Amino acid sequence: MKQDRLFENGEVRADFTFNDQVAEVFDDMLSRSIPFYAQVIDNMAALLSRQVKSGSTLYDLGCSTGTALLELARHLPDRQLRFVGLDNAPAMLAKARRKAEMFGKSALVSFREEDITTADLPEAGAILCNYTLQFIRPLTRAAFVRRLFDALPEGGLLLVSEKVISHDPMLNRLFIDLYHQFKLRQGYSELEIAAKREALENVLIPFSIQENRDLLTRAGFRSVETCFQWFNFASFVAIK
Repeated sequence: MKQDRLFENGEVRADFTFNDQVAEVFDDMLSRSIPFYAQVIDNMAALLSRQVKSGSTLYDLGCSTGTALLELARHLPDRQLRFVGLDNAPAMLAKARRKAEMFGKSALVSFREEDITTADLPEAGAILCNYTLQFIRPLTRAAFVRRLFDALPEGGLLLVSEKVISHDPMLNRLFIDLYHQFKLRQGYSELEIAAKREALENVLIPFSIQENRDLLTRAGFRSVETCFQWFNFASFVAIK
């Protein structure tokens, strides 16, 4: 796994984008930037094993290098699920396909280059949006989530993980500082952290936990709950 050193010199030449350079180090970036990422995937596997119907298709929207889908395929070998990852970044998908082949999952896990906001999702039993909504323009998120609701059958699951904000200024600053300390412990420098924050400033726009729950409820999901939280990161389960 190639180590993420994209911002080690502190230079920010453009907004963050999922290009070839990011794809090369993305798995390292993911593991060092998202607290309890492996635990979140384990939690999703547990929910899917109880709720999703055998033979269904699980879609991962914004699948990047396919880490989540490949882990879920490993966790759920007896559910006879089809795993489909969608992303609009060719470099990410190329790496995802290489990983699927390397782990012997190419027959089970497939990837498509598509715009997730307009893609068809036939036979969806569950949909995963893992740190994806935060990159969709806020004004279009409600329509996007409604499309996901419409694609699911009765009892279908939408699993969402997001970076979140608090509307309490003191707690929001505290959570950001705790996340800053987390990244320092992962080996990122102050310069790298500041540069990446600047690159993401106009690209990643998080909602609060309540705003995310309201978004899911207004789309029509009958059951919506937070199923994991670490300071300014949270995961949600929504059932149609």
